[in-house]
Amino acid sequence: MTELAPSLVELARQLGIATSYQDWSGQQVLVPEATLVAVLGALGVSAGTEHDRNAALSAHLRSHWARSLPPTIVGRAGTQLRFWVHVTHGAPAEVWLQLEDGTELSGPESRIVQVDNFTPPFDLHGRQVGEASFLLPGDLPLGYHRVHLRSGDHQASAALIVTPDWLGLPEALGTRRAWGLATQLYSVRSRRSWGSGDLCDLGDLALWSAWAHGADYLLVNPLHAACLPGPGGRSGRIEPSPYLPTSRRFVNPLYLRVEAIPEYAELPKRGRVRALRDRVQRRAARMDTIDRDGDWAAKCAALQLIHAVPRSAGRELAYGAFRAREGRALDDFATWCALADKHGTDWYQWPKSVRHPDAPGVAAFAAKNAAAVDFHRWLQWQLDEQLAAAQSQAIRAGMALGIMHDLAVGVHPTGADAWALQDALALGVTAGAPPDEFNQLGQDWSQPPWRPDRLDELEYRPFRALIQAVLRHAGGVRIDHIIGLFRLWWIPEGRPPTEGTYVRYDHEAMIGIVALEAQRAGAVVVGEDLGTVEPWVRDYLLLRGLLGTSILWFEKDEATGAPLPAERWREYCLSSVTTHDLPPTAGYLAGDHVQLRDSLGLLTRPAEVEQEAAGCERAGWLAELRRVGLLADGEDSPEELILALYRYLGRTPSRLLGVALTDAVGDRRTQNQPGTTDEYPNWRVPLTGPDGRPVLLEELFTDPRAAELLEAVHAVILPAHPC
Repeated sequence: MTELAPSLVELARQLGIATSYQDWSGQQVLVPEATLVAVLGALGVSAGTEHDRNAALSAHLRSHWARSLPPTIVGRAGTQLRFWVHVTHGAPAEVWLQLEDGTELSGPESRIVQVDNFTPPFDLHGRQVGEASFLLPGDLPLGYHRVHLRSGDHQASAALIVTPDWLGLPEALGTRRAWGLATQLYSVRSRRSWGSGDLCDLGDLALWSAWAHGADYLLVNPLHAACLPGPGGRSGRIEPSPYLPTSRRFVNPLYLRVEAIPEYAELPKRGRVRALRDRVQRRAARMDTIDRDGDWAAKCAALQLIHAVPRSAGRELAYGAFRAREGRALDDFATWCALADKHGTDWYQWPKSVRHPDAPGVAAFAAKNAAAVDFHRWLQWQLDEQLAAAQSQAIRAGMALGIMHDLAVGVHPTGADAWALQDALALGVTAGAPPDEFNQLGQDWSQPPWRPDRLDELEYRPFRALIQAVLRHAGGVRIDHIIGLFRLWWIPEGRPPTEGTYVRYDHEAMIGIVALEAQRAGAVVVGEDLGTVEPWVRDYLLLRGLLGTSILWFEKDEATGAPLPAERWREYCLSSVTTHDLPPTAGYLAGDHVQLRDSLGLLTRPAEVEQEAAGCERAGWLAELRRVGLLADGEDSPEELILALYRYLGRTPSRLLGVALTDAVGDRRTQNQPGTTDEYPNWRVPLTGPDGRPVLLEELFTDPRAAELLEAVHAVILPAHPC
């Protein structure tokens, strides 16, 4: 490969773009020039020629010196923070603070100290600009503050974010270990839900697992908003993947329980709603997959009826307070939903007058379609209330944490967030993953990534709002691919994943904000840190008090490939036997994952070879279970093996243990098969028993198999931390 031009290497370095990287096999890979040029273009930098690159380097330097202050200053509690200011050379620089609560600290009271800075002045269009450095005291309170600068007649300010040095586990959990269920909520149907699990089912599942079996949390799939067809029906088919949402800040109305909305009681003819639900339930009983489109068509019709019911004065006040809290972001989301219903979900194909939230036609559209926009706003209010009720029910039932939400990596490229936040996202590239041992072609997730430079300029406000929203009614959050807060694989549009490169983010800022919001919410943070991870990243997460993720099948001794002994597992992590991208444990033990991939043409080796490798893996774990005395000779039924594997988790030092609800009922069907879309019914599989028959929530509550597994897990965490 041709050696890269020094100007291109330097420009990429300054903007955090990797020009080479180490692949999964340890080989150093040089990034193609075309990839670097395309990624720089997504950051608004032209770099196709030597002239372009030199001009960009010069502009980048001038832009730095033209700033009076950094856009965002981020530090940790207990540590002095140094930052620079730029003023006319020789001019005075007065710096003071305004804390989040409005308190001003200036002069000696601020304890801001100027320190040596011998950087020579810079000639900025004939003006000599000097640089001074200041130290902030290390005992500033946590929060979002502002640094102010005055030099002569010139004033400027910048965001100052002080984050926790250490997050750790919430006070409600204390020093004890805890366990919880992990489930795909849509799959957990009850006799009262509309074809798929909803937020009332979530509350009931939390109540049962906590009160009857001592669970401290309930981890659910991302509940982010999907693009749902509205009254006009132009929005098309519902995207089933919870990891490809239209918005991460707002919630999917499919999870609403219609009858739990207070105004339902005031509906004059509730029989119409019951008839809609009955039709959905009859259809669901005949199908072996979740029919989101049919479920939502019926639910949407019912919700429209309830939306038209007059609200009491108190309820109007509550709705007004919700709208005021959510502000413009809610209005933008609701407007996008109404626009999508009229023009389709791809905003790139909309009329030019509405392709940007600030475009001239958007306000006129919202005014003309006020009822449609308000319907989508109102749906989010109902979701907020039902989420709050589910979390309250979980805590009142005895959970220390309650609901743990899942935060997806990104959003749909033509969805609501991509439209509303397009100025903060990198367009023309998508996020994904480089080739690895399990997927040597790499992965393209089709999601537009954050622009690190724009996040900085926006004082991380979009990211802050996202984390605040996901933690508002939660005791924890699992962050999918948390490595993406350090560096993310960017793939230029039209190129394969193999021709991408890494782009760096300010992890001090992003992890710091996550820790700050989690501490304020009294929540735990679990990072999904599987796959290709720089070794220092896991150490960093540990030092900041964020938990990692351990999956039993992936925990192996690096030297021998044998199962990693329980005592060598990480303490600060959430450990489980399986995950949503693998079959439930009964299916994994039976080799279903190999058979499924073979039937879909996803294997790179003969099925016999794959089954032999899977058999060796299973044999290794069975030998380990017998070595530690958790499995006797002759014990080889799926129930016995699953019980032994979960008891093995109890031998690890992991602070959180996760139990897949599918394992509790003996389910074998995979929820998601990576590498497929419609070839397999991903994210559409209901909870079923070992016989393939759907298991309703009411049946789960009296299932002896589920009770035995949950009691076994509860028992393994009790000896070290007795009640």
